[in-house]
Amino acid sequence: MADLRRALPDRALPLALTVVAVGVPVIFLAIFFLAPTANLVGRGFLDSAGSLDLSGFMQVLGRPRTWRVVWQTVWMAAAATVLSVAISLPSAWILYRRVFPLRGAIRGIVAVPFVLPSVVVGVAFRSLFIESGPLGSWGLDGTHTAIIIGMVFFNYSLAVRTIGNMWVRLDPKMEEAAAALGAGPLRVFFTVTLPRLMPAFASAAAVIFLFCATSFGLVLILGGTRTQTVETEIYFLTSSLLDLRSASVLSIVQLIVIALALWMGSLARGAGAATQKMRTDLAPQPLKRADIPALVATLMPVLVLLVAPMGMLVWRSLHRSGQITLANYQDLFNADATKFLQTSVVSSTVRSVEIALIAMVTAVVIGGLVAIVITRRPRTRAGKGALKFLDGLFMLPLGVSAVTVGFGFLITLNRPPLDLRGSFWLIPMAQAMVAIPLVVRVVSPVLASIDPRQKEVAGVLGAGPLRTLFAVEGPYAVRSLSIAAAFAFSMSLGEFGATSFLARPANPTLPVAIYRLISQPGATEQGMALAASVLLAVLAGSVMAIVEAAADRSSRTSTSVKLVEGM
Repeated sequence: MADLRRALPDRALPLALTVVAVGVPVIFLAIFFLAPTANLVGRGFLDSAGSLDLSGFMQVLGRPRTWRVVWQTVWMAAAATVLSVAISLPSAWILYRRVFPLRGAIRGIVAVPFVLPSVVVGVAFRSLFIESGPLGSWGLDGTHTAIIIGMVFFNYSLAVRTIGNMWVRLDPKMEEAAAALGAGPLRVFFTVTLPRLMPAFASAAAVIFLFCATSFGLVLILGGTRTQTVETEIYFLTSSLLDLRSASVLSIVQLIVIALALWMGSLARGAGAATQKMRTDLAPQPLKRADIPALVATLMPVLVLLVAPMGMLVWRSLHRSGQITLANYQDLFNADATKFLQTSVVSSTVRSVEIALIAMVTAVVIGGLVAIVITRRPRTRAGKGALKFLDGLFMLPLGVSAVTVGFGFLITLNRPPLDLRGSFWLIPMAQAMVAIPLVVRVVSPVLASIDPRQKEVAGVLGAGPLRTLFAVEGPYAVRSLSIAAAFAFSMSLGEFGATSFLARPANPTLPVAIYRLISQPGATEQGMALAASVLLAVLAGSVMAIVEAAADRSSRTSTSVKLVEGM
């Protein structure tokens, strides 16, 4: 604590504020992440008496099914990662290095998948690929290909943003020199530009692989019972076989795979980042005739990969048994519309909104406190090390899947001194834990970029440390926290992985209700699932649209906030 306090501003904050800003987040992390994760890991290595026992570990690793599941997880995640990065290249160039009419609208459409709940995307693509769907003749329903396409849909926008944000800041002098020496456009790209973009490739690939390897709702809906990944296998072992030890071992294997992917991405990113010369004064250039192929290569994924599935979702939600009708939406209000839900879908929606609001507030408070602490300018080496450790500590949940978090809650928070079985607060805390790293990553770059001279001027004018914090950093923090809050709310509203373990049958959240409906073959249940998915997409998208519009208006008179850069 002493090192952390010395790492706060030159004019130290009051001790009470230091204790709160550090202590509250650490205690929260210890209770709702470290303890459940440690308990889960312990289940894999320890027997019921608490003694070291690797027999269960060896038993699970000795099963051919385990390695088949791990292999399926890795190769599908790798394939989706490669495709996402490859498809995003023309889009990153066109949307970040060129300016043209409707560029803003296209960038907005590209950003939509990042905030869509996984169950919505799964239902949207399933409506395309099922036998009665427009692409039913392709035979993709329940296949690996369908899952990979869904993964690319999710992560294409992340790759575009990550690569585009670096590409727009690359100093063009090296490309200009190569062109002056006679190199053609393709040779310049492959020999000069592409190697310089490798840090962005590595960063995007590492995060995309993480998201794909931990994809749960998408695999469950698009793959059905024919495709198993580590995530779905953990769910099956827990919910169907009650084999908690085998599920714990698989969770450990997943942690190792994710950690290796992030480590390799960090190495690749660090190897090239230090040598890159960046500029911030480069403005996008007008579209040229030579850019038309890249523009077409951008519009095709937008129309085919992004617009078509969501358009088909809305269209099919207005049909039942081949007839155009609003019955699917009307049944969302009826608790007796289906025997597979004990409450109406609208009631589940209200519950989801309540839970998401609590999770959002919790994530913003905890993540905001962490961001304030880690963006201080340390005086000592010990202080720098303490802040770096704290930053890394709160990024740990990013490397652990939501399914693992939910499973950890299930086996840990079920006994004194903290027995939350049946408690309303269990799901909001799990969802908040998943959202906290995102809040930290959105807010901390903004606070870190504040010119320290502004704080110095406030101090010279007589403002104390606390007043300086609120008066100088407050306006910046409010803008970034509003965006972080929108992300946290949308993420919590559509969260399915952890919630699938924790939701009670009588009170499902909206994503859980959608999964229960889409799993049934009846026309009523299928139609209600489609309508509920549209409702969930509208709720999540509306929140982001409102906050994005407010941020755009604010950015006309202040520094703009970068949403995902730094993840």
